[in-house]
Amino acid sequence: MAHQRVHTGERPFTCSDCGRGFTCSSQLKIHQRVHTGERPFTCSDCGKGFTRSSHLQSHQRVHTGERPFTCSVCGKGFAQSSTLIAHQQVHTGQRPFTCSDCGKGFTTSSTLMAHQQVHTGERPFTCSDCGKGFTCSSQLKIHQRVHTGERPFTCSDCGKGFTRSSHLQSHQRVHTGERPFTCSVCGKGFNRSSNLIVHQRVHTGQRPFTCSDCGKGFTRSSDLMAHQRVHTGERPFTCSDCGKGFTCSSQLKIHQRVHTGERPFTCSDCGKGFICSFQLKIHQRVHTGERPFTCSDCGKGFTCSSQLKIHQRVHTGERPFTCSDCGKGFTRSSHLQSHQQGHTGERPFTCSVCGKGFTRSSTLIAHRRVHTGERPFTCSDCGKGFSCSSQLKVHQRIHTGEWPFTCSECGKGFTRSSQLKVHQRVHSGEKPFTCSSLNYTSE
Repeated sequence: MAHQRVHTGERPFTCSDCGRGFTCSSQLKIHQRVHTGERPFTCSDCGKGFTRSSHLQSHQRVHTGERPFTCSVCGKGFAQSSTLIAHQQVHTGQRPFTCSDCGKGFTTSSTLMAHQQVHTGERPFTCSDCGKGFTCSSQLKIHQRVHTGERPFTCSDCGKGFTRSSHLQSHQRVHTGERPFTCSVCGKGFNRSSNLIVHQRVHTGQRPFTCSDCGKGFTRSSDLMAHQRVHTGERPFTCSDCGKGFTCSSQLKIHQRVHTGERPFTCSDCGKGFICSFQLKIHQRVHTGERPFTCSDCGKGFTCSSQLKIHQRVHTGERPFTCSDCGKGFTRSSHLQSHQQGHTGERPFTCSVCGKGFTRSSTLIAHRRVHTGERPFTCSDCGKGFSCSSQLKVHQRIHTGEWPFTCSECGKGFTRSSQLKVHQRVHSGEKPFTCSSLNYTSE
């Protein structure tokens, strides 16, 4: 009889508090506990109470670690069958619950309901410590752990604690090496489905998060949030050692390794250490010879996109970083910073052997090799050694015959941009060096 009401839509048992209807009296009885606050089923491990015995049973699996419902596609386990059903939609792509405002799809009705508050601006759950609002109570509960420092989910391998069980589960894949979420385009694997979704935007070109100030698009909302601080000037994450501010916590964490000397990412080929995985990835291309970013004007290859972007300014003539003292323009902000030290006379990097000062740390490192005699960059053609990689690069053009810097007036080629610059004065007639004693301009 109760089942037939599913088809007829009849709900004869009504809650006197909120008017909600139910098909049977037992459902009404359970529902009324929402209003009375009664939670008769209590966990013996942590004391948490529940309105249903089935909810208690599912909760106890948090303590036992039992995950009896397993995904047949990726093998991921779940404590509840409903969570497994929602998870399987990650593989099928099915998102049956659609937002009427923006058309975005969701795997569960509760997720849709929470999302709709993005459009209404409603954040009914407020943190009593900092006043931050949330769309659902579970988000608030997790957030409060920021203030309490509670990290109830601990990794059994390394002891690291997490505020969410899902974060622990993803972290454990660092130890197991498991990457169950695979990109169908390039085959790259990920330890979280959310990381896969973001990665797929590399192939689709989708950048759904747009800056209202400059129109720049981002693949992640967190990247947009960090970018907006470029416009506001906000740098809320400050280094306790030097006071330098950063737009996001991850940048601060990497920066702090400058002070601690920590270099947790090590090259397996040469043993060189790096403060972040991205630097290691780029460095490894020195050994593999890979240069995936190619200039469309001259065909020159680069190990990272930022180097290509800076190089292209050679062709466009763009020098976006201008000295406020003399008006000279530079292709890099670091070059401007070093140049400005020429005006101030500041040379913060000093050689401990001879006391000579330098405007850049990289120049000091190269200079030290004058004292040590070290020449770590060797030409594979003739065996000649050099103290820095740029010298080797220029030298190799003797063997390859490459003349990448060409005069637009006469077509003559040069191995260095400085040689081209000097040569162009033949055409322009410029004689920038004047003798003050003889009032004679050098040829």
